Amino acid sequence: MTTSLRAFHSLLPWLVATVLLSSIVAGLASAQSGERVRARELGVAPGIFPTGSHNAITDVAGVRVGQVTLSEGDRVRTGVTAILPHGSNAYRSRVPAALHVGNGFGKFVGATQVNELGELETPILLTCTLCVWKAADAMAAWLLEQPDMQQVQSINPVVGETNDGGLNDIRARPMTAEAVRAALTGASGGPVREGSVGAGTGTVAFGWKGGIGTSSRVLPASLGGWTVGVLVQSNFGGVLQVQGAPVGRELERFAFQEAVASNRSRPGLADDRGDGSIIIVIATDAPLGDRNLGRVASRAMMGLGRTGSSASNGSGDYALAFSTAESVRRPFGEPRRTTTELANDEMSAVFQATTEAVEEAIYNSLFMATTTQGNGRTIEAIPLDRVRAILAKHGIRPR
Repeated sequence: MTTSLRAFHSLLPWLVATVLLSSIVAGLASAQSGERVRARELGVAPGIFPTGSHNAITDVAGVRVGQVTLSEGDRVRTGVTAILPHGSNAYRSRVPAALHVGNGFGKFVGATQVNELGELETPILLTCTLCVWKAADAMAAWLLEQPDMQQVQSINPVVGETNDGGLNDIRARPMTAEAVRAALTGASGGPVREGSVGAGTGTVAFGWKGGIGTSSRVLPASLGGWTVGVLVQSNFGGVLQVQGAPVGRELERFAFQEAVASNRSRPGLADDRGDGSIIIVIATDAPLGDRNLGRVASRAMMGLGRTGSSASNGSGDYALAFSTAESVRRPFGEPRRTTTELANDEMSAVFQATTEAVEEAIYNSLFMATTTQGNGRTIEAIPLDRVRAILAKHGIRPR
């Protein structure tokens, strides 16, 4: 089966087969590496604020997520994840947004206009490095077909990426317009699939299988009652720590391992320098303009750092934050804008919630990922039985 079919309806059987194959592969991997669970089932609950009902980015009302996994033969292991900020046309009803670049070794389509105008006019797509332009083109075409878009002559598709070339035949550029459309049209609220799915199908984090992860925080009413939701595509390195427990060191898999302890090196592997990338998407219903959303996005790096990343030279670390609040929404073509936003002094709790949710989303991306084979390689899922033992040793247990 190929991914070069000409019409979406003719691709549907292939998409169904792909999803089924992915489920079978995931099931086999889980049987080999043990049941995959989210961080909280291991007693890992960073921070002080409670989660939303799904502990996902979709806890922010109106936010929807769609994912398509592409798994063909033994070479293609990639996919696309779509994040829609609300249920209306994203071009006609724009949300304020800001992008923070922790380390800019990446290809983030649409970045300059987001930071220039401080807004999103499309959904957000995540995919593989050499697929970003194909994904952007497909989303632009899809948007131009939507109602009330007949006169539109400029559009700024927003697409982030990480490099899944270890498990995926990335040079084949296997992304298709049909897959992008399926992710966009199939987006929904509620629980979000995590691990080796969508844009996380072929990713690697801390030497183990990475993937998609999500989490949320809800502030107390006295602090505004706002919700902050996060979704990550993890594909980076470093020295993994989980709420301070030195998991990477105790599993003997971490950046610069051969350089600091050659007697514990892994035969056949070059010294890992912690390279890779992560895309972090932050949604909130707090009424924030693009300036304070930029401040929110910058706090994502704190949550990232807590997991053991040092934002290596070869890492593309991007955080994109947006607000769904009606009071800051930007209708297309409005001549003037009057908004009600949170004051600077009200931002600290939102910063705290963001840091906590980013940290937990990254753990979920690791713990939910399954051992994956592709492109001549096998990347193991992190062994949760050993992680449990390490966490217990350091006083972290399920409550």
